[in-house]
Amino acid sequence: MPGTTSSDRRRGILAAAGYLPHWRLDRSSIAAVLGGNQGRGTRTVASYDEDPLTLGVAAARNALGSAPGAMPSALWFATTSPVYAEKTTAPIAAAALRLGADLLAGDAGPGLRGASAALRSALRSGDESVLVVAGDVRTGMSGSPEERDGGDAGAALLVGDESAGTLVAEHLGSASVTEEFLDRWKAPGELRMHAWEERFGQQRYADLAGRAWEAACKDAGVQPEQVTSVAITGPHARAGAKLAKGLSAAGVDVVDTLGSTVGFSGAAHGPLMLAHLVETASAGDVVALVSMADGADVFLFRVTGEGTPASAPVGSQLTAGDDSLSYAKYLQWRGVLPTQPPNRPEPARMSASAAARRSDWKYGFVGSRDRSSEAVHLPPARVSFVGGTVDDMEPVAMASTTARVVTFTVDSLAYSPSPPTVFAVCDFDGGGRLPIELTDVEPDDVSIGMPVEMTFRRIGTADGIANYFWKARPAVGGTS
Repeated sequence: MPGTTSSDRRRGILAAAGYLPHWRLDRSSIAAVLGGNQGRGTRTVASYDEDPLTLGVAAARNALGSAPGAMPSALWFATTSPVYAEKTTAPIAAAALRLGADLLAGDAGPGLRGASAALRSALRSGDESVLVVAGDVRTGMSGSPEERDGGDAGAALLVGDESAGTLVAEHLGSASVTEEFLDRWKAPGELRMHAWEERFGQQRYADLAGRAWEAACKDAGVQPEQVTSVAITGPHARAGAKLAKGLSAAGVDVVDTLGSTVGFSGAAHGPLMLAHLVETASAGDVVALVSMADGADVFLFRVTGEGTPASAPVGSQLTAGDDSLSYAKYLQWRGVLPTQPPNRPEPARMSASAAARRSDWKYGFVGSRDRSSEAVHLPPARVSFVGGTVDDMEPVAMASTTARVVTFTVDSLAYSPSPPTVFAVCDFDGGGRLPIELTDVEPDDVSIGMPVEMTFRRIGTADGIANYFWKARPAVGGTS
């Protein structure tokens, strides 16, 4: 746009997406074991090989897939349950997403407000595009409200100005209000969530959210009745009750919080709800996110109706989960229910030097293609298995390439936190064959010819080091 400055360009969301894990826990299965009223519906559950980072990466892959060629100059990662206390997690996400080295990758947390802080900073940044990623695994003591009402999810927002791509939602205005008060807290490494009396938090949040809403509407230059729909998120159901009642009376559609299908997904819930709002809105609709955590943040956007939607919208993922997960298996995955470990040695810790040498393969799933024969090599190789050509390879990214199961085996002896392990030999579309572990599937559901897609997962943890690589899972909508 000749003659314009960065301050003249519209800024907003270039791409938005969420990720909901495959597994769901029916709350009735909790009541069957513990008794009492455990609520209705389901909550999303991250698999034993998923964590906040892999959830966020899955959402970011979904978002970036709708913005081809996007290369953000900054990445912020938010969670309440970080993988490391000392090491920054965001560079692992950047490596898995193959964003290159010329960017800032930092953690915006821990804390429930990290994602809102990162989104506000991205909207006011001078960078052409910034990727805000959030992921959370919410758990608590067995029978606790956090276990019952929590949910696991990832979300990603690519924020930038129109010079970086087509805006799917234009930022109109925002506001934040902060006040220190004790509502909910948890010490690092602690399983139990502590909470003050909910009515106290309800009173504080009602005032803060109201003030932030008025300030955001003023900043955006819109009247409350001009807002089409709003998502209100907070640490408990009562937090935004007063604001929701007032907005509903004014004719604003206060959307479902997804409490009966997902649960409250911590730092990821605000971006997840915003992605869902943008996906379901019509062109010209004004949508708003109200996020409450140690204060209140309000963001208003006008949906453009342009751009490319995410390939897996939040709405379609809501109905795609598997609710056959037992409560006992859930407790085992979260380490709440100690069980006999596999009778095999646990994996050794990851080698930092080896990982650095093969970073593109390990994190980006980048193979090599022989230029003369176009044979694809997984993992990448120097010598081609077709013709024996040496050092005449080019990199080929395979993370988004689908494959089919050629043969498989169910192994009950290999070490796994959730045995048995299913290993499959997979042929990739366009060339390439690799033996790889399957996930998000029961052994009886695996078949020859089954289409699979790649997913970034946590292989294990040893000596405090989280080891990541890629697995295959049944392709969404695929048939044998």
